[in-house]
Amino acid sequence: MALNAEESGRLTALLGERAEQITQRWTERVAESLRGRLSHAELRRQFQELHRALISTGQQGILDLHAEHAGELRAVLAELSRGRARQGFSATETAVSVFALKDVVLELLETAGGERTLRDYVAFSSLVDDMGLFTFDSYVRTRESLIADQAEQLLELSTPVVKLWEGVVAVPLVGTLDSARAQVVMERLLQTLVDTGSPYAIIDITGVPAVDTQVAQHILKTVVAARLMGADCIISGIRPQIAQTIVALGIEFGDIATKASLADALRHVLRLSGVETARRQSRREA
Repeated sequence: MALNAEESGRLTALLGERAEQITQRWTERVAESLRGRLSHAELRRQFQELHRALISTGQQGILDLHAEHAGELRAVLAELSRGRARQGFSATETAVSVFALKDVVLELLETAGGERTLRDYVAFSSLVDDMGLFTFDSYVRTRESLIADQAEQLLELSTPVVKLWEGVVAVPLVGTLDSARAQVVMERLLQTLVDTGSPYAIIDITGVPAVDTQVAQHILKTVVAARLMGADCIISGIRPQIAQTIVALGIEFGDIATKASLADALRHVLRLSGVETARRQSRREA
């Protein structure tokens, strides 16, 4: 709810006249609730910026968070929310930092007295409520963005592509393989094949708890993509339980080589490499 012009004028004047007292009391109240997790100096700096933005908004027109001239105020609130979200504060702790301004202003209005005290406080309280909700919304968006970034980083870390031998790379998969992760696996494997020029790739599923039709399709697509890049793939980690499941589901790996362990797969690749080397040497001698 926006304040009217008269209320905005009185409250802007009060905020300007008592600037030092307001930021001091505001800092003290919030510091108590945060229990030392932010220094007084940092809190004071943040509230001074927010205090200046409030005065600037009031001087340009009616105190209304959603007004066009309140852009600076919204920007300061959003920056406060982003900072608290990155520092690990809760949404409640972030919003309380704004709501604490109500108590500070009430103290000043009670000291000033006058018949308009209650009406001014109710009007200003509504403005602070809007500010708190805006802060909460900005905090949630920032946290969602941070969580999405962390999930992407974890996804990349959970799908490493390692070089086992000259010309041999491996993708040790651990956990469930869904569509999003399968896409990351394919992209990282293909890029590694390009970077290293490796003719062989081993996809190890020892750490995959179960193989169903969907997981098998993801693996097969990765193998086909690697073949299009000129690399042969070997699937390792086919434990007895997984082998039984694959047979029961009727999943066909076709001419794709499969091995029980990563060591078996590596030995298989080295034998293939040795045969090819011998053949090349024979052709050169001939």
